[in-house]
Amino acid sequence: MLNVGVLGAGHLGKIHLRLLNESQKYNLVGFYDPDVINGKKVEAEFGYTFYENINKLIDAVDVIDIVTPTLSHFDCAKKAMKKGKHVFIEKPITNTIEEADELLLLEKKYQVKGQVGHVERFNPAFMAVKENINNPMFIETHRLAEFNPRGTDVPVVLDLMIHDIDAILSVVKSEVKQINASGVSVISNSPDIANARIEFENGCVANLTASRISLKNMRKSRFFQRDAYIAVDFLEKKVEVVKMKDAPEKPGDFDMILQNAEGVKKQIYFENPDIASNNAILDELETFADAINHNTVPVVTLEQGTRALRVALEVIKSFQKK
Repeated sequence: MLNVGVLGAGHLGKIHLRLLNESQKYNLVGFYDPDVINGKKVEAEFGYTFYENINKLIDAVDVIDIVTPTLSHFDCAKKAMKKGKHVFIEKPITNTIEEADELLLLEKKYQVKGQVGHVERFNPAFMAVKENINNPMFIETHRLAEFNPRGTDVPVVLDLMIHDIDAILSVVKSEVKQINASGVSVISNSPDIANARIEFENGCVANLTASRISLKNMRKSRFFQRDAYIAVDFLEKKVEVVKMKDAPEKPGDFDMILQNAEGVKKQIYFENPDIASNNAILDELETFADAINHNTVPVVTLEQGTRALRVALEVIKSFQKK
C-alpha cells in the first residue's frame, strides 16, 4: 500500500479523502488545507489527520493527491516532485502551459510519476466503447450543467469543456490544425457558455458546446466514422453503437438495409457493449497506484494533461480575439 496525502479539503477533496481511506491500494496518512478552521472541522468530522504544515505531510508520504484550486496546482506539485513524491493532480493540470511544461521537466528530473484527474476517461460508458472509436471524422459534444457558484472563478472551458477536449484527444490520432470558438459571459466574469470547432490535420472536425447556466444537466458525445455511429451519455452511463456492413445477398425479413445513390447496399446493426458499474474517481486513483507499483505509464499522463490544457487555452484565446 502506498502512503498518500491529500492537499485540499474542499468538496472534491473530501470525496478523494473518503475514497483513499477506503482503498486497498493506499494508506491515507492525512491531508493539508490552508484554511485551518476547515481543516480542523474535517478532521473532527471524519477522523482524517490534519497537517497544518504542507511540507511535513509531503515528507510523510509516497504520493501527493492535489485537489486544490487550479492556481495552486503548480506550486503544490513542484514542492512534492522536488522531494521525490509521485503526484496526482486534478484537472486542469496547471493554470498555464509554462507551468505544465516545467512539471514535465521535474517529472523526468526526479524520476517520479504524475497523473491528471481527467475522470471521464474512467467513465464506464466511455470505457465500454472506446475501442470501437476508430478514426472518427466528426464529433459533437454537449456538456451542460445547472448553475453552481463553485467553479465560476475559471472559464467554462477549463471547468467543463476540458473533459471533452481530453476525451477527444485520446481517440483522435492527429494534431490540431485550427480552432474557432465563441464564449459568452452571462452571470460570471468569465464565459459561462462556450462553443468550439476544432479541426485536426487528418480532416476530423469536433464541435464542442459547454454551458454552466443550463436548466438541466447533459453530458453527451457523438462520434461519426466510416460505417459507424457511436453515442456516449457520460451522465446516464449509456451508449448507443450503430454500425454498417455490406448487406448479404439474401437479407432476412428483419434486416435493416440501406442503399445509396450508387446502388451499394449496407446492412445496419446495433451493438450493446457491456457497461461495468464503477466509481470513476476511485478507479483513476487506483490505476495510478498500479502505475507506480508496476512502473507502467499512467492512464492520463502529465503530457496528455498538458495537451488538453493547451487546446483549452487556445479555445479561450480564440473567443477572446472576438
